Amino acid sequence: MDRAPIALITGVSRGLGRELARQYADDGWDVIGTQRGDLEMTDYQQIRQFASKLNGKPIDLLFCNAGISGKKGMAPGSFDFASWEEVLRVNLLGPAALAEALIENVAASERRTIAMMSSRLGSISESSGMTLPYSTSKAALNMLVKGLAATLASRRITVVALSPGWVRTDMGGEGAPLSPEASVRGLRKVLAGLKPGDSGKFLSHDGSAIPW
Repeated sequence: MDRAPIALITGVSRGLGRELARQYADDGWDVIGTQRGDLEMTDYQQIRQFASKLNGKPIDLLFCNAGISGKKGMAPGSFDFASWEEVLRVNLLGPAALAEALIENVAASERRTIAMMSSRLGSISESSGMTLPYSTSKAALNMLVKGLAATLASRRITVVALSPGWVRTDMGGEGAPLSPEASVRGLRKVLAGLKPGDSGKFLSHDGSAIPW
């Protein structure tokens, strides 16, 4: 490769997004980072305009990391559908819009990888019924990954859903066992080792497969 690989990472203002951007930049990648204020994941027109400004720049890794957790403790009798809808817009429709807008950029690169930051809470088979808005958004995101993997196979684009584990971030809390640095090191190792046959998989930061 006669140029540095390029990563576009959303949600770089804090937590895992910030650490992803830092580690990739330290490793010699050109990093394009976005955050709320310069790219709103619920503004699909803005997403299309952002993509057009990139003017066909190849993107080796599109990492859709930005997400929100929504209200905690929702259960039947206390559903807040406006909040739930916002979670779906940010965590599912935003990544769908960004991936759609940047497919040609990814296809023009050498590594051709799209990563979606999912969560083990999005595993339907492991569901405990907790954090329903967040969990349903990540389960739907996983289906988006499967669908994109199938439809983009002919373009040789690899699409994966990744779980960072339980990490000490604003979302994960101080009691989480994993540091952002360790989680991101694991995620980067998984991404570096991907093969075309891995497209459509749901993988943990340690490389293990997570049940749908």
